[in-house]
Amino acid sequence: MTEETEHGDTREGKAGGRLTRRNILKLSPLVLLAGCDMTPEGPAESFLRSFQKFNDWFQSKVFDKSRLSTEYSQAELTPEEGFRVNSKDEDDPDIDSATWTLAVEGLVAHPGTYTLASIASLPKRVMNTRHCCVEGWSMIPRWGGTPLGEFLRMAGADPRAKYLSVECEDDYTTSYDMPSALHPQTLLCYEAYDKPLTLPHGAPVRIVIPTKLGYKNAKWVTKLIVTNENTGGYWEDQGYDWFAGI
Repeated sequence: MTEETEHGDTREGKAGGRLTRRNILKLSPLVLLAGCDMTPEGPAESFLRSFQKFNDWFQSKVFDKSRLSTEYSQAELTPEEGFRVNSKDEDDPDIDSATWTLAVEGLVAHPGTYTLASIASLPKRVMNTRHCCVEGWSMIPRWGGTPLGEFLRMAGADPRAKYLSVECEDDYTTSYDMPSALHPQTLLCYEAYDKPLTLPHGAPVRIVIPTKLGYKNAKWVTKLIVTNENTGGYWEDQGYDWFAGI
């Protein structure tokens, strides 16, 4: 379930240096090397967790909810035959798109289940944004879908809520800070290359969030929970960066 993007959000440091989310992420290998000199019983893990919390805090502070990721021209698109698939499991889940619904729970005025038709009835956004995998490959697909913020407003999400938790048919989970979930380029995506999503790419609905690393782009979404609790996620609970901003 991993594809990732590459756009840094630059800020000026106090001494005139340039701080970016990407530069902070580049420090991670150095921290891992430093941890190698520490005993495995706990100090290294504690140190890395502390740094990771700082990294998440820093990224949340430099995140600009109005700043858009680069959108590319049709000529710059990855050809459809090069639209690469990546998932945590070898097999795709068994989903019947005709009966699929999206459950919404938590701090919302209108909890319940929503059909693909109800999602597609909301304003649609089409965009060509870059995805770069943590494994080292990248692509620029053409996505289409409903801005997640529009859907959450329809569901009556509490504007004071801090997080959005996501559950998927293949038992994958992730979560977002609410400003990232409400970013105008965060989509409940049901199309790619102007066609309905295929099952390997997350049909009937996946999340596309080009402001974050690829493992935040959840496929086969079945449930959204608006909450004030950071629920982590499948990869995040194994040590991956939670904020995962680019």
